[in-house]
Amino acid sequence: MYTDTMKMAFHSIPAPNNFGVRLEDNDTFLTIRAKEDVFMRLHDDEKRSAIEYMIRVKKALEDNGAIVLLVREGGKED
Repeated sequence: MYTDTMKMAFHSIPAPNNFGVRLEDNDTFLTIRAKEDVFMRLHDDEKRSAIEYMIRVKKALEDNGAIVLLVREGGKED
């Protein structure tokens, strides 16, 4: 599912400092995983940048034909 075009689109978007995501190919869809503990350590402006980054990555992949799931990893469930 993860094509060369998607790979180029993903890598064309620079990640904010101190933040990144992991991309997983699940055959019929892609998962973008972000670690919650890393996100929570960011300052307010950095959190906004991280959210904008995840949205840009998701859109770039979808624009190239992917079905994308955003997932947080870690954290406490209520």
